[in-house]
Amino acid sequence: MAAKKSTDTSRVKKGAELEVEHLTEVTDVTPKQARALLRKHGADWPKLKDEADDMKEED
Repeated sequence: MAAKKSTDTSRVKKGAELEVEHLTEVTDVTPKQARALLRKHGADWPKLKDEADDMKEED
């Protein structure tokens, strides 16, 4: 069972990186900013997009 558990963990990491990549492409934030937003808001994409747009305006 331990092998299955590590596989599940790697899937989560891969999925999270895909979300980071998608968020950076859609909003032009840096990967670091995207990770911070995803940690803060999870998969709440409308909120993620709004905050990412706010970050771009601040630059």
